[in-house]
Parts: sequence; C-alpha cells; structure tokens
Amino acid sequence: MNILLLGSGGREHALAWKLAQSPLLTRLFIAPGNAGTASLGTNLPLQPTDFAAVKAAVLDLAISMVVVGPEDPLVLGIHDFFLSDPGLRQIPVIGPARKAAMLEGSKDFAKQFMVRHGIPTASYQTFDRSTLDKGVAFLHSLAPPYVLKADGLAAGKGVIICKTLEEAVSEFTSMLTEDRFGAASLKVVIEEFLSGIELSVFVLTDGKNYLILPEAKDYKKIGEGDTGPNTGGMGSVSPVPFADARFMQKVEQQVILPTIRGLASDEIDYRGFIFFGLISVKGDPFVIEYNCRLGDPETESVIPRLKNDLVRLFSAVATQTLGDETILVDPQTAATIMLVSKGYPGPYEKGRVIAGSDTITGSMVFHAGTTFSKTGMEIVSNGGRVIAVTSLGASLEAALTQTYKNAEKIGFEGKGFRKDIGFDL
Repeated sequence: MNILLLGSGGREHALAWKLAQSPLLTRLFIAPGNAGTASLGTNLPLQPTDFAAVKAAVLDLAISMVVVGPEDPLVLGIHDFFLSDPGLRQIPVIGPARKAAMLEGSKDFAKQFMVRHGIPTASYQTFDRSTLDKGVAFLHSLAPPYVLKADGLAAGKGVIICKTLEEAVSEFTSMLTEDRFGAASLKVVIEEFLSGIELSVFVLTDGKNYLILPEAKDYKKIGEGDTGPNTGGMGSVSPVPFADARFMQKVEQQVILPTIRGLASDEIDYRGFIFFGLISVKGDPFVIEYNCRLGDPETESVIPRLKNDLVRLFSAVATQTLGDETILVDPQTAATIMLVSKGYPGPYEKGRVIAGSDTITGSMVFHAGTTFSKTGMEIVSNGGRVIAVTSLGASLEAALTQTYKNAEKIGFEGKGFRKDIGFDL
C-alpha cells in the first residue's frame, strides 16, 4: 500500500525508518519530511495543517493510509476532515479525531477528563484573564514549588515550574496578560507540584483494543542536571529501570484502563497513539499530561526496540483488530541524544552545514530539523533540535557510550547536546 506520513521531525524520521521495513509497504511519502526521510521515501512540499493540499496529494498518489506524526493537524481536526469528505472517508487516518485530540489540545479538558474518570493526577484549578485575581489567590494557598501550564499547544514548552511565590505570580500574570505563549495561554492551569521521577508510556489503540509499547524517559530541560528552560526534549532512554512489572501493572490498572474506558464512556472514538506523561510518586503513577501522538525524542528510543511490522499494526488499528496482535520488544536498551542549534530553546541559528551524519556506524541517526542546501549538495540545520543519535546496547551504559561516541562525530557550527542523559537512572 501507499502511505502518507505527515510531519518533519525526528519522530517522523523514526516512523518512516520503521514503516520502510514493512513488506506491506509499496511507496512511502512524507510531508514535508526532512533531509533524513528523503532516503526512505518521497518528501512532499506541503504542510500537515494544509488539509486541502493533503487531500490533493492523497488522491493524486493513490494513498491507502495516512499516518499523522505531530499534534497540530490532529488538534485541528484532520481525522474529521477525512471522515466528512466522501472521497477520503474510506482512507484510514492513524491519529485521533479532534474531540479525542483535545486530551492534548487543552490541559483543562484533560484534567476534567481525569477527574471525571478517577485517573490519578495532581489537584488543579484553571484560570483566564477575567479570573486572574482568583488565580493569584490560589497560588497563595499552595506550597512551593508552583506548576503553571498553558492550556493549549506550546510545542512542549508551555510548562513553567516556579520556586517562589513571587516568581509564580509574575509568570502567571505574564502568561495571561502578555501572550507569553500566544493563544495557548488564554487559559492557564495551576497544578499542585508532585515530587517524583517521570516517564512516558505509550499505547496504540483502535478504539476497542489497545497495546502497550515500550516505555521511555525523556529529558526536557536544556541544561545538565535538569536545569534551565524546557525544550522539546534533549534525549531519551528505553526501557526505564524503575518501571518494573509491578509498577507497569499499576499503570495499566490505574491509568490506561480507566482512560480507555473513559473515552468509551464519553463516546469519544480514539484511534491512534495515546502518550501518558507520568510521574512515579512513592511508587504510584500519576498523570502529568496526555499527548495524542508519540513523543519526541522518545519515539527515537521506542521505535528501534519495536520488533513488530508497523504497517501491520496500523492496519489493525484501521480494522479494529488490534486485539489479534501482540507487541514484540527488543530486550536491549536504547539511548538517544539530541543535537541542538546554538541558542535553542530561544532564538536559534539555521542553515549550518552538517557534516558526518552519513558516516555513522553502530547507531541510528534520525534527522529532526534538517533540510538540503539550495544546491542540494549539503545537509543543513533547519530547526532548534537538529539530529537525534540512537544506539542499542546490552545495558544503559553501553547504549549511552555508543551514542555519545557517535554524537561527537557529527558536526555543525554551534552544535550542543546534554552530556548527562540517563544520569538519574
């Protein structure tokens, strides 16, 4: 079959790498893709949120399935767009419809869903500009540190943790009155701070059945020792040592099952990936957030450990026969390091020539923010997060050693990366 994969990041390169291995695949198209995906299929110069252009490509290229990588087109309703179009509705879209994608599209929607269905999460309240004073009063009622979350999509950067009340009040006020995160912070969720260690758990569901993929842990802060502002993710590892069978049983019983049943109870048809951002508090899982797609850079650690045919799994989602499948996992550890542009997560440089990415052996190189130069002869940086390097090893130490060894071999002006991924494990 011909498959169209939407997106341009490291997550999409990893998905393309896996899809390309399937004997069920005829042709793979990636829109818009990057310099890495170009070697696995055909990049298309269109944006995932341009639904009219997506439709034209799907019909012109005889696409049999659309796989949605990033959150924006899902939250904007690309699945609904296909279902409402007589010429598209028979083509399966791997990714939830708009109402289901609101689990990521609105922190307030997600918190209400969790409370309604008894899913463990931090206590919270939501405020907008008209209730700013009440929000400040709520902050005064909490003990530090303070967690502020932009309600809408903010590219993984809309969460601020403040150590002092003064800082929290200032940031909260800025988010609501100064468009700190644009439309994403028209509403702000203030949460109770939970102390523990975080991890990401991923489920693939067809709306009736679900499969649990390998878990991962990502590192959001730009600085070593988890310091500095949040990024889209500086690295990840899988599996997560503390997520043993007993803990994962709690996750399934207390988080995953209530979520799947809650979606059914609310008559929300969900087909695709559910990302559970969790924190282990004294051995018990609490939900920090939902995402309606795979995480990045967790995908670059999880997908290399997945031994299943991904096209077959996606086909089972489309036909709601996922219950007939079993997840097969490589027991090795995967470790991913993200190479980023100078200045990231603030204003960063683009167009820096990348050298050495095609000479790496013993690791997988997943392009995130890359493109080709105007001459087409060179690969250049085109984003804040540029390249992810992933290695498999018999242990976390072995995987990290190999990844760091190869991360050093890839060069571009201003390259940065964290040197302590996995330090807390």
